[in-house]
Amino acid sequence: MDSNSCNQHPFSVARRVKSTTRSLSGVFAFRGEGVAFESGLERDFLSRMDFRRDVMSAVAQPIQLNFVARNGRSYTYTPDFLVRFHSHTRQSPMLVEVKPEENWRKSWRDSLPKWKAALRYAKQQGWSFHIYDESRIRGQSLRNIQYLERFKRADYEEVDLDAIIRTVSFMGITTVQYLVALHFNGAEALGKSHIFHLIAIRRLDCDISELLGDSLEVMVPQ
Repeated sequence: MDSNSCNQHPFSVARRVKSTTRSLSGVFAFRGEGVAFESGLERDFLSRMDFRRDVMSAVAQPIQLNFVARNGRSYTYTPDFLVRFHSHTRQSPMLVEVKPEENWRKSWRDSLPKWKAALRYAKQQGWSFHIYDESRIRGQSLRNIQYLERFKRADYEEVDLDAIIRTVSFMGITTVQYLVALHFNGAEALGKSHIFHLIAIRRLDCDISELLGDSLEVMVPQ
């Protein structure tokens, strides 16, 4: 068992995620597990976490916390996700609230008591607590991940894929342009599709925040 998962009891969903007509909701296929989301922004957050190699798991609505609001009344707060990381990263689990920037800017004073409760609880557990809005979720990285989805289920000859990986392994790091010229001379589009497929299924790695072009550098994951 991954030691990162041993520091706390296993978590299930603390609050059942309900379908709502006000926002996009559903279940995201996260590493073979179904993780519920209640908005498009939550779905995009899961997509970002799913692509990261250091992330081990994500649990929706993992805990319920009691807090006292500004009006003096007691309420219950359920953070959106608990993200765990592989033990070799030495990164502590992350409790996450996903909230559109417009919403948290309007209501941050009212939300502060529950967020402080989440921060206190996270510190007690040896976790961190973070608020993710569009600025941390959406952008070039997410656009790249979404673009790569179309290549994930492509069917290519394993011998061709292995040849690309052997070249990258030998070079240590190289560009898409070099690989296409070496292995697919005269068939640039086909060559790029092979490379993007390998990135999509995580057999090759890259800086996902960079443009997916000829100069993109790729490497074999460590």
